[in-house]
Amino acid sequence: MAPNLNIAALARRTGVPADTIRKWEQRYGVLRPERTTGGQRRYSEEDVARVEWLKARLGEGYRIGEAATLLGAVPLAAPASPDALREALADAVVRNDLASLITLVDQALALNQLEDALTDVLAPVLTAVGDSWEAGEISVAQEHLASGVVRAHLERLLADSRAAIRGTAVLACAPGEQHELGLLMLAVLLRADGWQVAYLGADTPVGDAVALAERSGARLLCFSATMAESAERVQDEFDAPTLPEHLEIVVGGRGMTDDVARALGVSYVNGDLRASVGALRKLAQ
Repeated sequence: MAPNLNIAALARRTGVPADTIRKWEQRYGVLRPERTTGGQRRYSEEDVARVEWLKARLGEGYRIGEAATLLGAVPLAAPASPDALREALADAVVRNDLASLITLVDQALALNQLEDALTDVLAPVLTAVGDSWEAGEISVAQEHLASGVVRAHLERLLADSRAAIRGTAVLACAPGEQHELGLLMLAVLLRADGWQVAYLGADTPVGDAVALAERSGARLLCFSATMAESAERVQDEFDAPTLPEHLEIVVGGRGMTDDVARALGVSYVNGDLRASVGALRKLAQ
């Protein structure tokens, strides 16, 4: 579609004042307007996407110069669908293209609801990248590059300063468990749902997690295990008589089963990110 928006129309579409748009264009070169024969600027739908993308990054705490650098020269007209984003991310991993990885993860989060971005784009990409590494199709370095970019974005989202209205949830990987990005995604979704989240990360001793949950007055304590060995270590270290009465303990992840949860006398939530937030909210009521 030919550029047909003047700057006033662009400002109305994006909610960004025209003066601000002019500064972004002149200082950072982030827009690409064409000019009419009379010399007036005309903006395209891609320019709309660029302004909305920059606005979203500022809302996440970026400075405009940082956001403009991230935006770079990558066109925002595509990819937009989850399928296209997954394909583009996988291709960026193969090409060792860090700049594109950062921009595409930003784009996935900006163009989709948070839950959809995590469950339909980022989680499947990380699974596919892991499968490619196991098959010898990509290197350890390439797998770490992808997981590192996603982790950085998730940690930034987890630092959201909005008020907590549902209480505190402590999230920890089981002892010996190093696969943490699925749990980190759950932490981000819980934070967006109004929880204060204490994220302890990989390889957390059960007793240490319980002690922190008790000291912080947490309502939820979640252990994640992707490996059966890690689930067994939770069982080995679990001390039911010492648990605070107010604390709801939940286990989940591919390595956990409902049988393990019953043996421990705790609740079980499967690995479905979409369902887990609502299930945890109900358990803590």
